[in-house]
Amino acid sequence: MKEAGFPLGVLLLFGVAYITDYSIILLIKGGNLSSTNTYQELVRKTYGLVGYLILSTLQFLYPFIAMISYNIITGDTLTKVFQRIPGVGPDNILTDRHFIILLTTIIFTLPISLYRDIAKLGKVSLISLILTIVILIIVMVRTVTFSPQVMLLFALSFKLLLLTFESAGLRSGSTGILFRPKSENAWIFAKSNAVQAVGVMSFGDIFENYCRDDNLATFGRFCYGVTVILTFPLECFVTREVIANVFFHGNLSTVFHIVVTVVIIAVATGVSLVYDCLGIVLELNGVLSATPLVFIIPTACYLRLSKERWNHSDNLISCLILAVGVLVMTVGFVLTILHPQECSHGKEMFYCFPSNVSFHNSTLPP
Repeated sequence: MKEAGFPLGVLLLFGVAYITDYSIILLIKGGNLSSTNTYQELVRKTYGLVGYLILSTLQFLYPFIAMISYNIITGDTLTKVFQRIPGVGPDNILTDRHFIILLTTIIFTLPISLYRDIAKLGKVSLISLILTIVILIIVMVRTVTFSPQVMLLFALSFKLLLLTFESAGLRSGSTGILFRPKSENAWIFAKSNAVQAVGVMSFGDIFENYCRDDNLATFGRFCYGVTVILTFPLECFVTREVIANVFFHGNLSTVFHIVVTVVIIAVATGVSLVYDCLGIVLELNGVLSATPLVFIIPTACYLRLSKERWNHSDNLISCLILAVGVLVMTVGFVLTILHPQECSHGKEMFYCFPSNVSFHNSTLPP
């Protein structure tokens, strides 16, 4: 919403949700038309080996980049949690995001990712699901209780403005003293970065909006960090499966299973330690991987397999989604390179400081 504008951001949420749902329906219809049971088989039968390799590359990149983003989120989130522990100061090793990423990787994500059977991750996924529900409840509670805190800041600021009027003996219409909130154009309908907003829509780190001394938000950050750690192995399983299918005919020996897993996690962890700008990582993953997987390839397969007339509703909607996907992918990539998001860690929002009021003094009329 910050990138797209609040009203357009809400519309994009519904639009992307609808397109995602429709794309899944198209995949099912394409599977029926081609007598295939998997996404890979559908693309191979429709566009041959080249299409299969392109799909496999995207299916590898999407979870792999997600693994990098999960590490970045883990480092950013858990360091804020540990900072709330009494006696843990800014110089403590627990507040070092690089140490946290390495620690969680060695103790949790790597051992769990070494499972060969995804069914063994069932209990892990159950814990992640429970924590996700807890996070949802926390966000809902904070929606009710946090808004008045933000509004109180503006109320206090406005009251301070009135006191300034009174102390100066001025009427409200004759002063050059202006209150300037920090959020500029907060309610504008649309912004030029709307395309980039699509890229970050599925990974928004909402806990960055809460203050560091918020105990409920701190607990939510802890749950979120654990959820991300437990989700990491699922993404690793997908990347390993893609490599196994493309290079090893779907079968990995025990040795190669361990080697491939360690290499994947080592590279993902290394990248997350060197490059930690979450916004850019999410945008690139969205426009280069998610957009083709959700917008472009399902519609392209259906259009090639469909035997309906060109003006059939499914064909027309597929053409529209395909065009939107190509537009989002192209424009989003260009904007991400030319206008990358600000890279910051642990930055407090302006409303976390009640005294953060900005005034501008100009020459008063006679």
